[in-house]
Amino acid sequence: MQHTLKTQTVFKGKGLHSGAPVTMIVMPAWAGHGIEFIRQDIDDEKAHIPAKWDLVEASQLCTLLKNEHETSVSTVEHLMAAFAGMGIDNASILLDGPEVPILDGSSQQYIEAFERAGLVEQDVARKAIRILKPVEVRDDEGRVARFEPDVSSVFEFTIDFDNDVIGKQSYVFELMEADDFKSQLANCRTFTRLKDVEMLMAAGLIKGGGLDNAVVFDHNKVVNPDGLRRHDEPVRHKILDAIGDVALAGAPIIGRFICEKGGHALTNKLLRKLFSETDAYSETTDFLGIGKVENMSSSEKLAYNA
Repeated sequence: MQHTLKTQTVFKGKGLHSGAPVTMIVMPAWAGHGIEFIRQDIDDEKAHIPAKWDLVEASQLCTLLKNEHETSVSTVEHLMAAFAGMGIDNASILLDGPEVPILDGSSQQYIEAFERAGLVEQDVARKAIRILKPVEVRDDEGRVARFEPDVSSVFEFTIDFDNDVIGKQSYVFELMEADDFKSQLANCRTFTRLKDVEMLMAAGLIKGGGLDNAVVFDHNKVVNPDGLRRHDEPVRHKILDAIGDVALAGAPIIGRFICEKGGHALTNKLLRKLFSETDAYSETTDFLGIGKVENMSSSEKLAYNA
């Protein structure tokens, strides 16, 4: 069944890229509503921005949504990951500016607030999108993203950075229960290399960035005084981002997401290719928890894992 929050939750912070203060209120919404951002600083008829894959603007460093009126909201991925990780289907997000607050650079504070608010089960079946055949995209730099059939929602990611601390990391995560997301991914923060900070600032980005909301890596050390939360925090954060970006499909994906060295733009490119191939997916309501298919025969499960 679908779920929403019992009560509203309020977040105050700053935008990672704009540096501007922002207040965000996450409100319960009716069954079938989906996730929608509402800019309170914009005229009402132009203020509504559905959280949909086909409204994503090209961006390498965050996920930005823009509606037909050119109204936008950016850095939505950590919040979207929290919705997906908690199994929240319906919510209205009120914002007094163009960027979601970065908080500590992870999804942890969102998860904690949603747990305090509690969830309500709604009397409408929750649908999922089942991957029926492999779909793949690549870019000119050799980065790859792919969907494959599977019996649950699985995210597999590999990164390889020219940095002695990060290096090459791989991680596989199966999104089954909210506790899985909370315990394995939610507190993993966004990250950058010290050598990239100056370039990003010169481009007018990360004005709100700091060691309180990002992990910064020098050549052979972590700049943050408190170090890492996990030894492989970067690749886990990449999976957190991917879960948030894939959530813009509008329903859980029953399948395996595999990405090598990719990011926001490549994940959206993959979603666009998936939905352009109508024989590559189907809608289903036969699944358990956050992402496991039910009512499948043994032969179907074998076929999915072949």
